[in-house]
Amino acid sequence: MFHLGWFVGKGYSVHGWNQPYSGTIAEDWMQPDLYIDLARSLERACFDYMLIEDGSFVADAYKGSTEWYLKNAYAVPKADPVPLVPLIAYFTKRLGIIPTVTTAFYPPFLAARLGATLDHLTHGRVGLNIVTAHNDRAAQNYGMDRHYDHDSRYEMADEWLQIANKLWGSWEPGAVVADPETGTFADHTKVHPIHFEGRFYKCRGPLNIPPGPQGRPVIAQAGGSPAGIAFAAKHADTTIAKVRTVAAAKAFRQRMTEQAIKAGRDPKSIKVLFATSIILGDTEDDAREKFARHVAAQHANIETKLGGMAYLSMVDFSKYDLDQPLPQITTNASRMSFESYLSGDGTKTLREMMLDPGSGGLDFIGTADGIAAQMAEAMEEIGGDGILFQDLLTRRKIVEVTDGLVPALKRRGLVRGAYQHEHFRDNLLAF
Repeated sequence: MFHLGWFVGKGYSVHGWNQPYSGTIAEDWMQPDLYIDLARSLERACFDYMLIEDGSFVADAYKGSTEWYLKNAYAVPKADPVPLVPLIAYFTKRLGIIPTVTTAFYPPFLAARLGATLDHLTHGRVGLNIVTAHNDRAAQNYGMDRHYDHDSRYEMADEWLQIANKLWGSWEPGAVVADPETGTFADHTKVHPIHFEGRFYKCRGPLNIPPGPQGRPVIAQAGGSPAGIAFAAKHADTTIAKVRTVAAAKAFRQRMTEQAIKAGRDPKSIKVLFATSIILGDTEDDAREKFARHVAAQHANIETKLGGMAYLSMVDFSKYDLDQPLPQITTNASRMSFESYLSGDGTKTLREMMLDPGSGGLDFIGTADGIAAQMAEAMEEIGGDGILFQDLLTRRKIVEVTDGLVPALKRRGLVRGAYQHEHFRDNLLAF
């Protein structure tokens, strides 16, 4: 069997506001209804988790202006996903819920306290997607001139998570006595300062809230660079990989296994979910027709990918000739997503790359049974752990996946038919 997750890739934002089947999202995007509907459907389909992306800047990389991003509601407006967590938890019982928290701008004590609070509120079903943030504009919103360099961000994140782990462990088991006869709520001998002093952070501790039911929230991470993989291998319970082929996915899983062993961990304790997009049809011909319409739409609006790549990389692609081979580009920003699209061999033009209809992840086209068979074959070859759906969030797409594809996966015995445990981490590690 393999695990299932859903990546809310635009965060708590405006999803497909000018696309078919987006309903009234332009008017009510700030309300929780869409996310609650998603969560209830995912739980009915026995998904492991939903993960909500986040960012805290208004991009201006494309053509050096905020115009395109604001006009198209591309990653703006965007609200903080953390307040959604208890609302989603109220309407679900087993689904894991993962908001994004950045080590760059959240002090570790604040994040550890927030994580413990959410773990209590969700009865042990919260995770934290630990990101290092990727954009200078976000850094400038927090008082910096520019963001730290890519690999240094992971060095900081490692220390940040060391502190968080120590804080979550600063209350021993049994510290809360709650004994009315002695008038003792907590045993002070079991609550300890951590006295951490490192290269980047200092923290005295202890946390002023006991850990939640899971001890620490599930830690999620998405990084495809060597530094990101090493960080995930050391700290993550689940990690996201964005690669375009089964062979690349198999290689990623192998690198994660090697790094986990190097870090002294059981590789099976890190669940790697591979970003996936599907085009589902009632028949194979129907699916191919949908795919053709998808390709035509991309050809008609190449700016969508140009602006998106500028967002991820801080590189203004409007300055490059669309019909000339793209020169090698390096970025201090989001490398995994950026490179999953611009992975040419030095001979492809920018137009050819931008008109590539792929999602940047593993793509499947066909009927529900056909895609289920493709996924079964892919996951057997990869030796990996699961699928993370990353499609545009609309209620139609939710239904296609949870009520169309997942039943076909269940009939093949590929995914769980019921949750075995109460807490998120236990379900994640169940197989």
